[in-house]
Amino acid sequence: MTGLGDEPFIAAVKPLVDAMGGELVPLDEAGPDDVVLAWEGADVVAVRLPQLADSLDHILAAMERKKGKPLADLDRKAKQEVVRILEARGAFSVRHGVETVASALGVSRFTVYNYLNREKES
Repeated sequence: MTGLGDEPFIAAVKPLVDAMGGELVPLDEAGPDDVVLAWEGADVVAVRLPQLADSLDHILAAMERKKGKPLADLDRKAKQEVVRILEARGAFSVRHGVETVASALGVSRFTVYNYLNREKES
């Protein structure tokens, strides 16, 4: 990101902002919906939060990178674990969340619901 320099605070928060799919924005470009971060009493940078649907796509892409292969190539147990993690992160509160996850996993919506129900019965 240009215009922000290499301040230690920015370097410290960047991995978190990246992980949630947000964007660091210079203060003079911040909009009313951006979150301004302050350090030691001074505003330093703004964070533009992702739309929820974009955030789910970002989470799925990060999970694929972490697993080292497409989520659809995982075995059943690993897919169930992915669904459990996504449920804990609120993925299924997003409109079309079940469909998006089912597509990424290469399974049906019915299968995702079964994984969710299995987790609740445990």
